[in-house]
This record gives sequence, C-alpha cells and structure tokens, in this order.
Amino acid sequence: MAGPAWEYDGYQPARERLRESLCTLGNGYVATRGALPECTADEIHYPGTYAAGCYNRLTSEIAGRRVENEDMVNLPNWLPLRFRPAADGAVWLTPDTAAVTEHHLTLHLGAGLLERRTRYSLGPHSSLLVRQLRLVHLGDPHLAALRTEFTAEGEALDLDVEAALDGDVTNSGVARYRDLDGRHLTDVHTAGAGAGPVWLDCRTRTSDIRIALTGRLTARVPGAADAPVAVTGAAEPRRAVQTLRLALTPGRTATVDKTIALHTSRDPAIGDPLRAALDRLAGAPAFDDLRETHHAAWERLWRRTVLDVPGEAGRILRLHLFHVLQTLSPHTADLDVGVPARGLHGEAYRGHVFWDELFVLPYLNLHLPEVSRGLLRYRHRRLDAARHAAARLGRRGARYPWQSGSDGHEETQELHLNPRSGRWLPDNSRLQHHVGSAVAYNVWQYCEATGDTAFRAGEGAEMLLEIARFWADSAVYDDHLGRHRIRGVVGPDEYHDAYPGADRPGLDDNTYTNVTAAWVLARTLELLRSLPEPRRRDLTERAGLEPGETDRWQEVAHTLHVPWHEGVLSQFAGYGELAELDWGAYRERYGDIRRLDRILEAEGDTVNRYRASKQADVLMLGYLFAPRELHALFAELGHHVDEDIWSATVDHYLSRTSHGSTLSGLVHGWILARARRADAWRFVQETLRGDIADVQGGTTGEGVHLGAMAGTLDLVQRGLTGLETRGGVLWLDPVPLPKVSSYGFSVRYQGHWGIGVRLTSRQLEIAVPDSDGDPIDVRLPDRVVTVRPGRTVRLVLPGVETAAEAV
Repeated sequence: MAGPAWEYDGYQPARERLRESLCTLGNGYVATRGALPECTADEIHYPGTYAAGCYNRLTSEIAGRRVENEDMVNLPNWLPLRFRPAADGAVWLTPDTAAVTEHHLTLHLGAGLLERRTRYSLGPHSSLLVRQLRLVHLGDPHLAALRTEFTAEGEALDLDVEAALDGDVTNSGVARYRDLDGRHLTDVHTAGAGAGPVWLDCRTRTSDIRIALTGRLTARVPGAADAPVAVTGAAEPRRAVQTLRLALTPGRTATVDKTIALHTSRDPAIGDPLRAALDRLAGAPAFDDLRETHHAAWERLWRRTVLDVPGEAGRILRLHLFHVLQTLSPHTADLDVGVPARGLHGEAYRGHVFWDELFVLPYLNLHLPEVSRGLLRYRHRRLDAARHAAARLGRRGARYPWQSGSDGHEETQELHLNPRSGRWLPDNSRLQHHVGSAVAYNVWQYCEATGDTAFRAGEGAEMLLEIARFWADSAVYDDHLGRHRIRGVVGPDEYHDAYPGADRPGLDDNTYTNVTAAWVLARTLELLRSLPEPRRRDLTERAGLEPGETDRWQEVAHTLHVPWHEGVLSQFAGYGELAELDWGAYRERYGDIRRLDRILEAEGDTVNRYRASKQADVLMLGYLFAPRELHALFAELGHHVDEDIWSATVDHYLSRTSHGSTLSGLVHGWILARARRADAWRFVQETLRGDIADVQGGTTGEGVHLGAMAGTLDLVQRGLTGLETRGGVLWLDPVPLPKVSSYGFSVRYQGHWGIGVRLTSRQLEIAVPDSDGDPIDVRLPDRVVTVRPGRTVRLVLPGVETAAEAV
C-alpha cells in the first residue's frame, strides 16, 4: 500500500481519543472514528459512527431549566469485533486488559484505509498478532468492511471471535455535554440465526429517522482445504451477534472479514431502510474486491484535488485534504446537509453547521463545485426558516441561525458550561447575525468561480435578496452620527457579547458585521441590475419588494457606521473605552490562555471588560477581501483605509488576541503573508499543527476542526497565490512564503477541468488542459495573459525578470 500515510506507534491511552478522530474513515455520507473494534466506549475509547444530516432533538433538565438540544446522532456501532483464547475464564483481549508488546496504526491516505497491527502477549512463549484493514467505501457510500488477520506465535491457539452490530450506544463523546440526555436511539430490533447475515433496525426518538444495519461475517483458516469457518448468528437485546472459533496453527494466518451495509430513511430512492440494507449487503462483493473499487474511487478523487507541497507542511496538508474529502465528498452533493464544523469525526458542537463553510467552500468551489452547490442548497432549503427568524425580531428578510441542524432553526444552546468554574452560563452567540453575510459571500464566490448563471439567478439571488433585506431592516439611522447603525450583535470574536455592566447582551456597530452587510447590499443591488427584466420582476414580486426599498439599500450600503479609536478601526463602538489586560501576568499565571474567557469567568471577572479577543474579528475582513477590494469597500463607506492604517489595525489586534479558536491562526497567517512573512509562518504552522498536536487542549478528540483544515488548503490555493475569481478573470498575485516556496495544485474553473498552477520563488506556471473551451484570461499585477486550452504558460515573477513563455 504505497503512498502517503499517517502513522502512530505504541499504545498511549491518553492519546487514544485524538488518534480516533484523526484516523476517522468516511465517504461524505457516513464516517466512523478510528477506534479499536475490540474496545467499547469508555474514558479512553469512543467508537462513534455518524451519518451526514442525521439529527435528533432531546430535552434535558439543566441548572433548573428545561433545555432543548439537537445532536448529530451517534449511530449503532458496526465496528465491534472482539476475541479471546477459547479457555475457561479467559478475558476478551484489549490493550487495556492484556499486555501489548507492539501496537501500530497506519492511515493510508492514498487508499483510504486504516491499518492496525497489535501483538498481544499470552504468556512467556505465546503471543497473538492481530492485523486489521478497515475501509468505509468511497464508491458505494452505504458499505464498510473490516478485515482481521490473526496469527498465533509460539504455540497453537484456539480463539473465540465475536462480531456485533451494537445499538446500545449514546451520545457521550463530549464530557461537558454528559449532563444532557444523549440516548437518541429507540425501538432497537435485532435478528440473526445460523450462518446468514444479521441485522439491526432502530429509529431516532423524536426525528423518527429509521436506521438499518446489516452485517455478514466470513472466516478462513489456512489448511489443506482452506475451508471456511462455521459462523453462528444470534439476536441479543440491542445487539446482533455473530460468533466463530478459530484453530490457529503457529505462523499461519487466519482471516476474518466483516462487511456491513447501512441505510437510513433519509436516503433517496429507497422504501424500507432494512430491506435496502439487506439488498445492499447481498450484492456486496468480498473484501478484496471492495478494497479494489474503494481504492479506485479514491484515485479518481485525488486526481480532482491535486495538491503538491513538499516537506512536512505538504504531509499535513494531505491529511487535512483527506479529512475534508471524507466529510464533503461527491456523495455529499446529493444530500440535504451543511458543513459540520467538526466534520463527521465526533460530537463537539453537536454536529451543527456554523459559518465554517466560509473557510471550506472557497476550496471546494475550485475542485468539487457540485458539492459547493449542494451545500448552498442546504441553506436555500432553510430560507423560509431564516425568514421566520427575522420576523420574530420584527424585521424583514432572512436571519440565518448561528448554529443550524436539521431544519434551519436556531440550534445555539441557551446555556454553556465553563469547565473551569463548573457554572452554566447564558450563551449569547446566537447574536452572531454575520453568519448571513457568510452565506451571501459563499453564494457570490461560488458563482464567480463556476459561472453558474442558473444558480446565480435562481436560488442564489433569492438568498442574497433576503439577506440584504435583513441588513437594511436591521440598520437604524442615527441623527447625531448621520450614519446607519446595527445594534445588539456579537462579532466573530465571540468573547465580547455585551458591554460591561449592561443588563442586556449585544454590541453596537461591530465593524466586521457592518462592512460585510454593506458588501452584501452592494452585491445584491449589482445582481438585481444584471438579471434579465422578467427574472428580476419575478424575483422582486415573489419577495414582495416594496417601491423604493432598494433605494434604501443603496443608502444603507454607503452610510453604515464604522467606529474608530486611536487611529485604528474599532472592533465595535466603545471598544476603545475598554480596559487593557495584563497579558504577561495572565500568561505567567496560567500558561495557556487561549480560553481567556473561561479563566476570567472562573475568577469572577468577565472578558467583556477588556480589549481581548478570542480570534480575528475586524481582521477577518482582510481574510475575505483582497487589499484593493477592502480599501474600496471602506472608501464606499466614506473612510480612507490605506496600507499604513490597515497595518496599524493588524498590529493593534494581533497583540490583544488569545487565539482561542483554530481559525484565528489561519486568518492571521493569511493576512500576514502579505505583510510580514516571517511572522506569518508562525501562525500558519500553528494552524497546520492545530489538530495533529491538539493545540486547543483536548478538543480534537471530540472532532477535527474542519474549517481550519480546509482553510490551510485554501491558504496554499488562494492565500499565497492571491488567486481570485472575479469578473470572468482569474486573478493571481503570488506572495510565496519562504517555508512554502515551491508547490503546485490544480483547479476547476469556468468549465475547465484540472487547470494546473505551479509556483516557485522565480516562476509561475499555468497549464490549461486541452478542450474545446474558451481561453482563460489570467491577470497579474503587471500584466494580463491569455492561456488557450492545451497550452502552458510560464511567467517569470516580478522582481526577477518580466517574461512569458508559452508552450
């Protein structure tokens, strides 16, 4: 199994949850954590399986209040396969119950396989070598398989093996959620008899999603006849079980293959999930054939997402790309799902959809645009829910929720637990209305990258219009300032959710919120002007747009208030009046102060009193918009923001940010790449290491940080190249970092598949594959180059020598 791999050596219980997350296998429809099949859920292990979009809502009693939460459901566990010597009193072997002399995990990224090798000591002269290969099929998303090879060493061994489909699972993978009800599955029925397949059927308690699993077990022991081993099936309460006994001869390997099929009632083109799963399993080939077709599917996907970055950075980026593709594969395009912030890798954030798609879709737009379109349609299908949310605030338009799940209602918790103080506190993050601007930005970027005029004039236009309408209706004119203001919001920073001593949550004139709102209003007006008159009329009539309403949009887009203090942009009105924090003292006292909000609350203080941010807020504008576009945005709002002012603003917030989010390092690295490259690399490196080193302190074991992973890919794709898709032109303005000075990737743009981009410190190469498509215009800071299909252009970068060579 040649190709890139991610490896772990030795059994380390304290690192097991982290490894399980990073060894998750998935296919965009379902994913299973990399837990050992012989281990059950406990404080060390957590074998979760999750299907995209499968949610359930439960009510819990917390701090004297009834609290409702919707969770991505931990499905019945298909992994269980345990083994023990066939002797009285023998215990099931796990790394926690038996001596382990060797343990090695290898995640084969190219082939999409998890390989595991463990040697159990059974006595002074006897051991059992266990080797496993696991796949979650990328070609057929409803299939998964586990091959286990047993080799007795030293002495002959009779081994009992038990495989199961386990419905006795809960959502309990996140410690701070364990006071909440996590038993989502009910009506668990099982069946199994003789050598045939076993099955498990159940449903979720309130969303009433039916889930069906079927499994088969086959085994072969080497010998003269190489005969199959007898398998016995049985139904137990909440478990379907298959057992067999292996007679192992020293040095000869016996093989046990477990194949499962999974369907839910959310799947299209099926009737009964159980019947569909039984049929799927009946048609599933043997393990070797499954592995071959699975590998072929991965090879096709890797060809669409070429990324060639040398060194350790490239190795980590490959891992990030692997996990992005496992969560959001071509299968995702046909599902009614959004971007789960922690992937399909764990239960943190309850599997909810935040604004993380803002960091994910720009990458997907240029590789898997059909997936981007499917994810945007998830938002469009929930447009009515967003309209109702705006109406509940007394406003027109659409207010998208900060946390979304099954139906687009606001899923943000009302209380959250501070593990440092043990107190449940009000959660005001639902006031992050800027998520609507993120949806609009993603619509616009998708259409620019793909040229999808049908989506632009259809679902995209409907979403932009309603989001713009919400911003215009949220803006209130202030006679004293002579500007429009948006009050009572929370910005991307998240630490600040109220003014010190205020009796209500929310802040006024968050700069990021106001500037992105102005951008949405301007782009929506631009879109409306560009639509054919019949479509524009149809759209505005259906929306009930009133005469003069768009004139108000134009006015608000140019008069939203942007606060300042000390010559820099303020994060929100009144930010300059906050106290300065003694950062040195807190670092000395606590070491890691990423979650400064929790530290201060546990001290009886509040971060609302200080100039202290969790992550980029104002600076997010530099992530979304190239410098020239950002300067133009501020100019339209009546402000002069040049490079010196922006640089001073960057410095101001950089020294006052605790980086309590994995996205913070990404955004700061992105911005600094164009200003201070040496400083940029420190942040880029932290983002690259965010999950593999678990820099947030235990969070990766609850699920990967998908936005940060995709963001590192996009940093190479767009951040370092200055790549933009605007006005039918591919813009490039490379700024290679010394640590990533030579790399290449491919993009899909405006109907062209596999455009190759390769950058070195001296040269930019653009190769357009042969087709009957139109030439591509590429704009650099000092020239415009047209590249025809079937041609490669090599450009010497400015500062070396200006030249172009076409081959």
